[in-house]
Parts: sequence; C-alpha cells; structure tokens
Amino acid sequence: MKKKLLALILAGVLVLSLAACGGNDGGSDQTSGDSQAPQDTQEPAGGNDASGGASGETYEIGVCQLAPHPALDAATEGFQDAVKELLGEENVNITVNNAAGDSATCATIANNFVSSGVDLILANATSSLQAAAAATADIPILGTSITEYGVALGIENFSGTVGNNISGTSDLAPLDQQAAMVKEWFPDAKNVGLLYCSGEPNSQYQVDNVQAELEKLGYTCTQYPFSDTNDMASVTQNAASNSDVLYVPTDNTCADNTGVIDNICRPAGIPIIAGEEGICGGCGVATLSISYYDIGYKAGQMAADILTGKADITTMAIEYAPQFTKKYNESICTSLGLTAPDGYEVISAE
Repeated sequence: MKKKLLALILAGVLVLSLAACGGNDGGSDQTSGDSQAPQDTQEPAGGNDASGGASGETYEIGVCQLAPHPALDAATEGFQDAVKELLGEENVNITVNNAAGDSATCATIANNFVSSGVDLILANATSSLQAAAAATADIPILGTSITEYGVALGIENFSGTVGNNISGTSDLAPLDQQAAMVKEWFPDAKNVGLLYCSGEPNSQYQVDNVQAELEKLGYTCTQYPFSDTNDMASVTQNAASNSDVLYVPTDNTCADNTGVIDNICRPAGIPIIAGEEGICGGCGVATLSISYYDIGYKAGQMAADILTGKADITTMAIEYAPQFTKKYNESICTSLGLTAPDGYEVISAE
C-alpha cells in the first residue's frame, strides 16, 4: 500500500514537472512573438513607399561629373530631379562629385563610389564613363552627356546596346544637320577649321563625321586638335588665321574654355558653328541644340527602373534627345554683323 502511495505521489510530481516545463515553453514562444511584433509593424511603414522604394529601402547613388559647365550641370540636375521624383526624395542619397576637368580625378571618384558600395553610378561625360567602367563591372552605370558610346567604350560595330552593366543617354545631335548649318549660314566660305581636344575620343568622332559631310558640300576642311589647355590658345589662333569659319563639336575642354576661344576668334571676325548650346553661348554664332536637362532626366528615369527591378540594364538601349532646336547667339552675331536665317531661336542669357 505504501509502495502504491509512493508511486502515485511520484507520478503526480512528474506530471507537475511536465506541466511546468510546458508552461515555460509557452512563455518563450510568447516572448519571441512580442519581440517580433515591432518589426512587423515597421515593415508595412516602409512598404508604404508610393514613390517606388522597396520596403523603405534607401538607394545610394554616386554622380561623377567631369567638369562644371552649363550643359553638364543641367544633365546632373535633370537626373537628380527624376530620381527624387520617381523614388521619393527621402529614399535616395545622391553624392555629386565634380572632377574639375581632370580624368585622373574621375578615376578616383569612381573607385571611391565602388569602395563605398553605391547602388548605381551616374557618369556625366565621357571621361567619367570610362573611369566608372574601369572601376566596376557589377554596379549599374548610367552615362549621360556621352556623344557615342561605342567610341567612348571602344566597342566596334556598336549596335546601340552596351550589353553589360552600362547604359545611358547620348547628347549627339545629327552631325549631317550640323554640317548643313555651316552651308546655311556661310554658303560662300571655302575653308572650315575643326577645333577640338584630341584627348576626347568623342570629339574626334564628331569632327571626322562632320568633315565628311562638309566635304560633300564642297568645303575644304582642316582639323585643328589641341592636347589640353596648355596649347589650346595657340592652336585656336592658328585655326582662326587659316579658316573662314570654325566648327567646334560637343567637347568638354572647349566648353570649359569658351572665353579663350571667343577672345581669339571674335576679334578676328571668325564665326563658329558649335556642337551644343553651352559652347555656342560662350563663343559660337549658331548650334543645333538639345536639352541637357532632358537627357539627364531620362537617365534618371532609367535609374529608377533599374533600382526598383523594373528594367535590366544589360538589355537597355542608349536613349537620345527627343528633339533638336536651331539656336543662335544674338550678341556674337551682332558683333560679327550676322543675321540669323529664319527658323532660329535666340539662346537666352543665363
């Protein structure tokens, strides 16, 4: 009897022990559930990002701009406006670094962006694109203010899609139409000088193609390349002395030094047809203009699609300006006694 009683007592103790253990497990589950509750509350808050950020994700974007001048500034501005509008300003951190015209500084900037692990790089101008391409094959790179991507990246028979981690927008205006402007303004001229920086491959591309078009129109053409700002003035003087009119392509070094070119060419009475509006505003008489803000904005739209997974950069074709406008520099035209043909708009003063 005592043995049975002892057995019953031991069985009861065992049941109570098991119940106690079960109660502790339940308490652990509840504690774990309580600790997760705030996380569950926070996730929908991030998911409320109507601008496109995934679960409140903040995107880190690095912008490498080759130099400070109106065209590149406008492209960077357009890019930032589009990205902030589409992703939400609170969801984007954009770091803009300016290389002050130095290609080596572009490389440093690009490498710093890669080291810091940005989500996307905007390369504004050819040297910036080349530096970014050398720095990473993984981080998406969008170019803007790039004339010809095949030339900039050394791609033969370029089809319009780079096919790796690079895409972007081009600032190329139709070169045959630019050559036709020379004929429209100066039908009696004989010698056309093409002034550009030999260190910019896209400038070489432009002058080669414009020269071919000008020669079809009966002009004698001479290329006047300068290596950098050290020999720019002397080469410009030589070009002005031996030409009836000059053509200056979309060239970053020229854009940074329009005052030098104007101070030589205007007193000599030599007019300039320019490849873009910023250069024309500083030293030219006319240009076939695009909006750099627009191509920067388009690059921003492309960035938003890439970052949110709506597009694959490896299949994104290069985009071009949607429209071109004939414009003229009223001040320089007046100085040279020139009257703009019909259909040209005045370049507005900044």
